[in-house]
Amino acid sequence: MFVLVEMVDTVRIPPWNFHRQLNEAVAEELNKKLANKVVYNVGLCICLYDITKLEDSYIFPGDGASHTKVHFRYVVFHPFLDEILIGKIKYCSQEGVYVTMGFFDDILIPPESLQQPAKFDEAEQVWLWEYETDEGAHDLYMDQGEEIRFRVTDEVFVDTSPTGPATAASDTAAQPGQSTAPPKEDGGEKKEAPYTLIGTICEPGLGLLSWWNS
Repeated sequence: MFVLVEMVDTVRIPPWNFHRQLNEAVAEELNKKLANKVVYNVGLCICLYDITKLEDSYIFPGDGASHTKVHFRYVVFHPFLDEILIGKIKYCSQEGVYVTMGFFDDILIPPESLQQPAKFDEAEQVWLWEYETDEGAHDLYMDQGEEIRFRVTDEVFVDTSPTGPATAASDTAAQPGQSTAPPKEDGGEKKEAPYTLIGTICEPGLGLLSWWNS
């Protein structure tokens, strides 16, 4: 679930931190920059583990800060495929069941990966499993806050780096009184997560027994 990743970065230390030990100042700047951030194709950065090498520091013209090339290891949340994790149901939608681990929320279990047969209750906005017993079928609701175990089946990284302004659809001049500002984005547009885990609910006995016995 957590891995150590070797990284290299150039760290800028402002002049008002020159009185501090270089290791301490570098560690603080690295955590400011990376902690709780997703690095593309790496994972969710948690905290600095250690610094393995500090190269020479330089002060460039026009900038009073020092710049140091740093080799370090960082603790990263990046589960491997088929790893089994424990989380809690955050909410349900037609897209599936969204799971949170407290520090990471972008986990989706799609409908086809739920215990079958499953159906979505529009009124309650929850998924339910139609569990067959000798006494007949029972509806087991996947309520918010329920603890479940799931297996990681896929991961999706999305590059959310800022892009340049969109080019105009045409180069025709604006008419008098016509606004030249770009059209506003749809306020209801869903922001895409930079890192998403796709999972499947584990086989019976690993996460749903509490539902059966309740």
